[in-house]
Amino acid sequence: MSEATRPTILVTGAAGNLGSEVVERLLARGARVRRLVRRPAGVRAGAEQVVGDLTDPQVVRAALEGVDAVLLVWPRLDAASAHGPVAELAAAAPRVVYVSSTAVDDQAVRQSDPIVQVHSDMEALLHDAGLRSVVLRSDTLASNARGWAAQLRAGDGVAGSDMARTAVVDERDVADAAVAVLLAGRGQPEHGPYMLTGPEVLSRADQVERLGIALRRRLRFEALPADLARSRMLADGRPERLVEALIAASARRPESGLITDHVERLTGHPAGTFAQWAVDHAVEFS
Repeated sequence: MSEATRPTILVTGAAGNLGSEVVERLLARGARVRRLVRRPAGVRAGAEQVVGDLTDPQVVRAALEGVDAVLLVWPRLDAASAHGPVAELAAAAPRVVYVSSTAVDDQAVRQSDPIVQVHSDMEALLHDAGLRSVVLRSDTLASNARGWAAQLRAGDGVAGSDMARTAVVDERDVADAAVAVLLAGRGQPEHGPYMLTGPEVLSRADQVERLGIALRRRLRFEALPADLARSRMLADGRPERLVEALIAASARRPESGLITDHVERLTGHPAGTFAQWAVDHAVEFS
C-alpha cells in the first residue's frame, strides 16, 4: 500500500476485544489508524488516539477529520443518543462498517430483547441518514467467554444465566471480515447485511466443555435462575441496565441454527471453531 493510497480508518471501541483485533490487522495492512477510546489508554505504536465519548457529537466530529472509513461499535443500550453522532457521520460521509447482531429479525416489529433492539434501531438510523454503511451481523463472540476467567481460576465450574444456542464466532474472524470491508475501495458496491457465524451451534455448556478440553480439566456449567444470576452480576459491579438486558436476552432470545459461509466470502478463509479459540486462549483461564 503506497503512502498516497493509505486510507485513514477510525476504529470505535478500539480497546475492546473486537476493536483491538481490528486495529492490529489494519496496522499490519499499512492503513493509518485512529483509535477512539473512552478513557486514556496505552498508545498503540503506529496508531493515533482520540479520547472521548462516542455519544458526544463534538468528539465524533474531531475524530472524523480526514477519515476514509469507520468501524462503528455502538456502546449504549439505546439508539436515542446516537442521533448526534450519526449526523456527524452523515456530514463527513465516510464508509461505515457497523457491527450488529445475527439475532436481528427483519420481520419483527420489536426485537427479542433490548440488546438486539438497539442493533436493529442503529441499523435503521444509519440507513435513514443516507450513510454508505455495510452491516456485519455477528453471532455471539467467542471472546465473551473471557467473562468466565475468574470463576475458572478459582474452580472447575462456571455458573451464570444460560443463553440460547448459537453458532459462536471467533472475534478474530469478525475482525478479518471488518478489515476486508473497511479497506474495500470507494467504488466497490455495497452489500449486506453479512451474517458472520462460526461453523457449529453451541450452548454455554458446550463452550465450557470445550474450554475444559483445552485446559485438560473436567469443567461444568451451571445455569442459574434469573434472580440469582441478576444478584451475582450486580455484585460483580455490572451496570443495572446491562444486567436487566442480559437477563431479558437469557429469557427471550430464541435459539439460532444459522450457519453461513459469509466469513469465508469476505476473508477467503473459513470460520474457526470455538475449540480452536479455547486452545489459543487457554493461558487466560489458567
